[in-house]
Amino acid sequence: MRRGIAATALVASLALAATACGSGSDSGDKAGGPVTITWWDTSNATNEAPTYKALIKEFEAANKDVEVKYVNVPFDQAENKFDTAAGSKGAPDVLRSEVGWTPAFAKKGYFLPLDDTEALADEGKFKSNLIEQARYEGKTYGVPFTTDTLALVYNKELFEKAGVEAPRTWDDLKKAAATIKDRTGVDGYWGSTQAYYAQSFLHGEGTDTVDADAKKITVTSPEAKKAYGTWLSLFSGKGLHKADTTADAYAHIQEAFVSGKVASIIQGPWEITNFYKGSAFKDRDNLGIATVPAGSTGKAGAPTGGHNLSVYAGSDEAHQKAALKFVKFMTSAKSQETIALKNSTLPTRDDAYTAEVKADPGIAGYQGVLAAAQPRPALPEYSSLWGPLDDELLKVAGGKESLDKGLSNAELAIAKLVPDFSK
Repeated sequence: MRRGIAATALVASLALAATACGSGSDSGDKAGGPVTITWWDTSNATNEAPTYKALIKEFEAANKDVEVKYVNVPFDQAENKFDTAAGSKGAPDVLRSEVGWTPAFAKKGYFLPLDDTEALADEGKFKSNLIEQARYEGKTYGVPFTTDTLALVYNKELFEKAGVEAPRTWDDLKKAAATIKDRTGVDGYWGSTQAYYAQSFLHGEGTDTVDADAKKITVTSPEAKKAYGTWLSLFSGKGLHKADTTADAYAHIQEAFVSGKVASIIQGPWEITNFYKGSAFKDRDNLGIATVPAGSTGKAGAPTGGHNLSVYAGSDEAHQKAALKFVKFMTSAKSQETIALKNSTLPTRDDAYTAEVKADPGIAGYQGVLAAAQPRPALPEYSSLWGPLDDELLKVAGGKESLDKGLSNAELAIAKLVPDFSK
């Protein structure tokens, strides 16, 4: 997410921090009474928040010494709001932090290291790649709360009608798309121009936008050019939908898929509940979920997303202790199971994938592809690198500039974000 806050946003952020904060002397805690902590939740206020509010009541009932003040902060505002609040010592005690924010906030000293604390007592129960993604410079700064990745989601009925199986490589996908078009009349695949969705092509060639360990920008490397060349090739050909470069492209692709007008797309589990609302998936078992196709390396890889629960390092000991207890509760197997059943999100620990949870074909399907999810490098600037690529890939897909030109422009922009990296 891009940094920079306008003056009005800064004032609003400070106001929110002042009213929502549960830390410090202004927390409103009464002598001898329960400690009040504040949780900034960045989930969907309509679909997901009710589940979290119910869990808070359950936590408070079992922990009379702690009260939780719930604040829902819009996701697209939360990173800047927390950055501002933490810088002024007025941040919430607990933040639902997008995994990409962890390195930056840890580097600034805003997050409390959780190693050997109550919050991470069950560390071995969580998926190892998710724990790795919560670390920065050898310390763990968040407990995995929800996770996601990308998969090839497909319409089983259309695939069966065409006599094709879920493709294992991008070349297989091209062939399947053509066959589906011939035998069903609908396009077999519709790709996205967004850089996050193109990440799987990079992983399939064994590369990334940068090599964080070598401190080198790799977006114009031969492997990256091959990856993006494959990505671009999937916008033209029989059964391959042309690139949508409009502002509403995401909605157009989603609507086409759930209504059976396209047989497959690349998408994440945050859309599971919306898949089921579509006419093509009234029978939930018609939703097929497969690992993203592999590149020329023969290996498939998808980006890992999701959220951690992190504790503010600037609060006092009493608030941190209460926050750690709350984080442990919210990330317990029982809470994770409840969240999965209510919100159709993916648990972050294996023991939360109960039979009831896996009865949801969407959750079960995405659980099966998590092995291909690649942790993001512990680079504070990493998530911001997709911004320049979003701009350039849109132009490339729309035919407004060549792939080489687009990647060169992206390289220049990325160099400004990581000035100590070589090209």
